[in-house]
Amino acid sequence: MSLEALLTNYGYLAVFIGTFLQFDSILILGGLAAHRGYLDLPWVIVWAFLATIISDQLIFLLGRTKGKDILSKRASWQAQSARVLSILNRHQVWFILLFRFFYGIRAVTPLLIGMSGVRQVRFTLLNLLGGFLWATVMGPLGYLFGNAMQSLFGNIKQHELSIFLGVMIIMILVRFAIVLKQRAALRK
Repeated sequence: MSLEALLTNYGYLAVFIGTFLQFDSILILGGLAAHRGYLDLPWVIVWAFLATIISDQLIFLLGRTKGKDILSKRASWQAQSARVLSILNRHQVWFILLFRFFYGIRAVTPLLIGMSGVRQVRFTLLNLLGGFLWATVMGPLGYLFGNAMQSLFGNIKQHELSIFLGVMIIMILVRFAIVLKQRAALRK
C-alpha cells in the first residue's frame, strides 16, 4: 500500500489514536499530510482536539480515583509531580490551559490535576479551551513545515516518504531523550 493510500485511508484514525495516547507530535505529521493533500487540515485539528480532550478527561478522572496508586508505581512521574504541582498551585488557570505545550510533563499533568482537588467543571472548561488552542496551533505547524519543505526543495512528492519517516524518527528520538533524561534525574 502506498503512503498516499495509507494516509488517505487511516490518517485521521492515526491522528486520533496517536493524540489520544499522547503522542502529540503526530499532529504535526497530520498537518504535513494535510499540506500534501492527503487529509484536510480542519479535520486533522478536529480529530486531534477530540482525542486530547477525551484522553485528558479520562486521565483527570483516574487521578481523582486512583491517582496515588498510579503515581506510586511510576518513579519518573513522582520526580515530576512536585514541580508540576508547584506550578499548578501558583498559576492554575494558565497551567491547565497550556500544559500540552510542555513536552516531558504532558502525560502526568492531567493525573496530578485530578489528584490536586481542582473541580471537574473548572478542569473541563479549561481543558476544552487548552485543547482547542493546542490543536489549532500544532496542526498548522505541520502544514507550515510542509510549506517550508516545498519552498526549499520544490516538488517534494518524490521525497514524501523520507520526510514523513524523518519527522517520525526525530519525534521518537526526542521522546527517547526525554525518557533518558528523566531516568538520569531519578538516579541522582
